[in-house]
Amino acid sequence: MKAAWLVIPLIFAVLASAIGVVYSTHYSRKLFVELTELQQTRDELNVEWGQLQLEQSTWATHGRIEELARKKLNMKPLDYKQVIILKP
Repeated sequence: MKAAWLVIPLIFAVLASAIGVVYSTHYSRKLFVELTELQQTRDELNVEWGQLQLEQSTWATHGRIEELARKKLNMKPLDYKQVIILKP
């Protein structure tokens, strides 16, 4: 009879431990899925960042800026014959 009273708490302890293992395994898998999704998002953002840097470097080339200066601002290349140097 005494042995039965010792077995019952042990059975509850084993069941609680089993439930703990199941919960921690489930939680671990859930976190792994979230980590995988976040890594995929990071990779996509890195690709987009690279594309934006490439686009920025394309828009900022000297040739393009010079072309816009000529067309929109009616600027011309410097003619050194028209340069006047003033001495203080």
